[in-house]
Amino acid sequence: MFFNLSEQNSIASRFIAELRDTNIQKDRSKFRNNLERLGQVMAYEVSKKLPYRQLPVETPLGTSTANVLAIEPILITVMRAGLPYFQGFLDFFDKSDCGFVGARRVEGGTEVVIDLEYLAAPSIDNRDVILIDPMLASGKSFVRSAKALSKFGIPSHLFIVSLVAAPEGIKYIDGNLKLEHSIWTCALDERLNDQFYIVPGLGDAGDLCFGEKI
Repeated sequence: MFFNLSEQNSIASRFIAELRDTNIQKDRSKFRNNLERLGQVMAYEVSKKLPYRQLPVETPLGTSTANVLAIEPILITVMRAGLPYFQGFLDFFDKSDCGFVGARRVEGGTEVVIDLEYLAAPSIDNRDVILIDPMLASGKSFVRSAKALSKFGIPSHLFIVSLVAAPEGIKYIDGNLKLEHSIWTCALDERLNDQFYIVPGLGDAGDLCFGEKI
């Protein structure tokens, strides 16, 4: 399954436009806030695919029922760019167990190489897992992270959630990830350039959130 939020007209399109705008990007706080708001929007969309149970609710005047999550999904984010986007998911799935992946792209060379430096997660065995990273470029960081997480169990379903995605990355994930998964993005962009960055994209999300790294 592939879900593209931009195929629907919604207020989220304004948040995406502001993230791309080079003038608005200068406001670091606004950039982070838009990432978080889009995380909330996408959390709502993903929530429609999770399992539910019926819960009786006592009101001041009687009894009602509500469909609530049968079990909270596990949230895993790729640091550092993923943190504000992840916070949007955590705002909605506020009882979820969480995990963190420190993955970075090694610059230089003719191919994308992903270095995994840190990994901390709860058991994910037979659980719905949401793997969160704003940029789905080559797809290799998602695949590398998902395979590394297998030491914590095999999820019942892996929701791969990005902000902006490139077609090449989606193809790579579907061809190299054997887990039951679906791909969710706020925008599907045109392509990767020769340096494996998304075009038109929005730049380096981590740097725009937190400042340039050395």
